[in-house]
Amino acid sequence: MVLERQREPLRPQDRPVPPVGEGQLLVQVDACAVCRTDLHVVDGELPDPRLPLVPGHQIAGTVVESHSPSFSAGERVGVPWLGWTCGRCRYCTTGRENLCDHARFTGYTLDGGYAERAVADARFCFRLPGGYSFEEAAPLLCAGLIGYRAYRMCAAARRLGFYGFGSAAQILTQVARADGREVHAFTRPDDAAAQELARAQGAVWAGGSGERVPLDAAIVFAPAGPLVVEALRNLEKGGLVVCAGIHMSDVPSFPYELLWGERVVRSVANLTREDGTSFFARLASLRVETRRRAYPLEDANQALADLRSGALVGTAVLRV
Repeated sequence: MVLERQREPLRPQDRPVPPVGEGQLLVQVDACAVCRTDLHVVDGELPDPRLPLVPGHQIAGTVVESHSPSFSAGERVGVPWLGWTCGRCRYCTTGRENLCDHARFTGYTLDGGYAERAVADARFCFRLPGGYSFEEAAPLLCAGLIGYRAYRMCAAARRLGFYGFGSAAQILTQVARADGREVHAFTRPDDAAAQELARAQGAVWAGGSGERVPLDAAIVFAPAGPLVVEALRNLEKGGLVVCAGIHMSDVPSFPYELLWGERVVRSVANLTREDGTSFFARLASLRVETRRRAYPLEDANQALADLRSGALVGTAVLRV
């Protein structure tokens, strides 16, 4: 499925199998989860994608051809959002490759997983954890990885607030519960289905985004700037608000008293390979479950429409 112009539907297209260069893998895509970032790319909220483009950056599949000593044909592999970095800039050489000015991103500046085959740099791929089907593993490649980066920024906070309860929040709620923390899930006030999912995944409370609950830290997953202010209103002194999305509407002005008391607002940008190594090591002792809705690849536009409209609860996964 190909995006030829932003703000237009994806189109099915037959393409030759991509050539595989040194250090790369040719991956048979078995499943690709649909991310809100895909929606931002398609809807034109993220500028300057590579066009024409195959979207999708939560790829779970099988290595068909390997030009890297790190993987062999037949291995199960995951391909995430961060697809390449220069390795030489001041960010790459100080453990901050997620900020590389020259980085390339799967499904944005590199062709992604809304396809039968995909090519990926082996250095930025991960072996999939055992016990997960391809469909189960696909959401771990972004919702899990970038969500985990945001979660680790919350340090030892005991009472966590998750604003927007979609793919990432349902994974991180299970991790937080296993770590002995309390999760409070904030959704649209009338979204009973998302609140029910939050409670089923282990949230101690679920309700509307404007409700008042004391928090030690909050992660804003939804791309709505006003939620940053709502989170600050609930934050105890010394607390942290993490903005976990790659795109967000403008944050409105707010009184300084909401920030005073050494409260902090910060963003998460992309991920590092170390995030992936740590997250998958964590999954060695923790089995997470995700509520998913599967779509055939040719229904990618419908999956995006359901995510855009809010009709989707949980995660959309394209079966290839």
